[in-house]
Parts: sequence; structure tokens; C-alpha cells
Amino acid sequence: MALVLGIESSCDETAVALVTSDRRILAHRVASQDAQHRPFGGVVPEIAARAHVERLAPMIAATLADAGITLADVDAIAATAGPGLIGGVMVGLVTGKALAHAAAKPLVAVNHLEGHALSPRLTDTTLDFPYLLLLVSGGHCQLLLVEGVGRYRRLATTIDDAAGEAFDKTAKLLGLGFPGGPAVESAAREGCATAVPLPRPLLGSAEPHFSFAGLKSAVARAVASGAHAQTDIAAAFQQAVVDCLVDRSRRALAATPQATAFVVAGGVAANGAIRAALAQLAADYGLPFVAPPLWLCTDNGAMIAWAGAERFGAGLTDPLDVAARPRWPLDPAAEAVRGAGVKA
Repeated sequence: MALVLGIESSCDETAVALVTSDRRILAHRVASQDAQHRPFGGVVPEIAARAHVERLAPMIAATLADAGITLADVDAIAATAGPGLIGGVMVGLVTGKALAHAAAKPLVAVNHLEGHALSPRLTDTTLDFPYLLLLVSGGHCQLLLVEGVGRYRRLATTIDDAAGEAFDKTAKLLGLGFPGGPAVESAAREGCATAVPLPRPLLGSAEPHFSFAGLKSAVARAVASGAHAQTDIAAAFQQAVVDCLVDRSRRALAATPQATAFVVAGGVAANGAIRAALAQLAADYGLPFVAPPLWLCTDNGAMIAWAGAERFGAGLTDPLDVAARPRWPLDPAAEAVRGAGVKA
């Protein structure tokens, strides 16, 4: 049994956790920066990085105290090394390096996306490889066949914007506040999803990828028209995203008969309407539907610690000169796609 300390600082959550290789979460803490970024309607990288600097060391000490252990009891240090806002990534990774060096512990540099990809295995002991993963977050929207630790085959990615970006932009256009995802979901509950005609980019297309830029533009036009209720636009937008995710996922499921389960992870996976639609899709294919608990969908230290534990168990550790990376694809061999798919 290995005990891993996980550090996450890739965007606007400072998070630390202690997780064992037998799936016990001994302690975890998350410090949100919502209040700092709310006046700007989105994450300001410099503010985020400074907040990580101020909070990380006290949070590590507090997390160790919560578990009643010291750094000497930890078997490995896992820290997000990318992708993400490079200032924040560097804060967490340098801290992880310092701890690993000072305590003579192995360092595991974790891909933030791998943290999301493996997080369902932390809480579901029955989830085996390979599984089809829909990874939906603020900066990423991908379909991947997860074949094992460190082994990912990308089937689809976004050619422009991610679903989470579209949620945040819609919230800003509607004046719903920050963070955008929960605000849009709340407003959508009071609206009519068929009241506003909005496009479903690439719906039914033979191309496997996602696209949400056109949907964002359509929302902007609907808001500018003044002809629709705020809640109706939110509901129509959310349903359009649901339809796109289901359509693209259905195509991927048909192409991966070897998948043992259909899994969703990432911050957008906390959306109830999206979860319900994807659960029904999995049932249509006779597959288990696996989604982490809501708190494990958004950025957190437990998923980084767990990914670190999985990699550490596979003998995958990193040197102290490993670099922070603003972009880091899970499948480096994936074919390039048109548009902004290089973000994947």
C-alpha cells in the first residue's frame, strides 16, 4: 500500500490531498478562488498564480495534520505538471519538487487530464480498462479510449472551444455570474429548452470531433435580440450542449465495442442534465455508466494523488528537472485536427 500526497494548481483551485493506493482518501482540501475572479467574469492567470503561492504551503501542512501524519510517512509526491495556466502549474510543480527533494521521496509529474481520466477508478473499484471516457472541462472536450495507466487513444477533440468555455461565455452573456457552469444549470431549470432555436454544431456529422464556437455566437445573437427570456436561453443552450455530447459519444461508442464502460469526468460532468443524458446513452449500449462524485469532477487534489498512486504503482516516476507544460496531450500520437484541436 502506497500513500501519495497530491498537489493541484493548474487553474483557479488550490488543492491538496492524501490518497492511498487501496483507494482511501485520508484527507483533502480545496481552496476556491471564485471571489477573486468573480469581478472579472473569468479566471485571471496572474491572480490565480499569486493565490496559489499564498495558499499552497499552509494547505499542505493542514492536510498532513488532518490525516495525523508527517511528510516522512508519504511514499511519493504527485503534482500537476500541466496542462493549464503555466504560472499556477509552476507553483504546484516547484512545490512538489521541493518536498520530494527535501524528504527524499519520488516525484510523480501528473498530467491534469490523466487525473480526470483516472479519477473514476478512485471511487469505483469495478472499473476496468479499457473504458470510453468523455472528458469535459473548462478547457477540454475529448473522447478517449482509456487502455491503461499512461495509455490513451484519442478518438475526438474540440476543433475550437470546449463545452466548459461555452458554459462560461453563456453565463457571462446572460449576466449570471461566475463560475458559469453551475449558474447556467440553475437558470436552465426555470426555462424552456425549445423556446430558443440554437444550432447543434457537427450533429450527425461523420467527423468525430466537437465544436462549440458557433453555439456561443448563436447565444450572443439571441441575447442581443432581446426577444428571449434569460432562463429560456440558458435552457436552450444547455440542451444544445447535451445533444452535441450525446451525438458525438454515440459515434465513439459504436467505434469501440471493446469498451467495458462509458465514463464521464471533468468539471462539466457535474451538470445533472448532461449526466442523465449520458447515463441513458450508456444504457442504450448495455454498458455501465460511471461518473465520479460531484466534488471529484471539479479540480481537486485527490484525483492528482490517485493518478500519482496509479503511476507510482506502475513504476512511473519523474526526475526533479521535469518541466511544467501549458499544453500536454494525453495521446501525443493522435492525428492533428483542423481548427484549435492542438489544445488537446
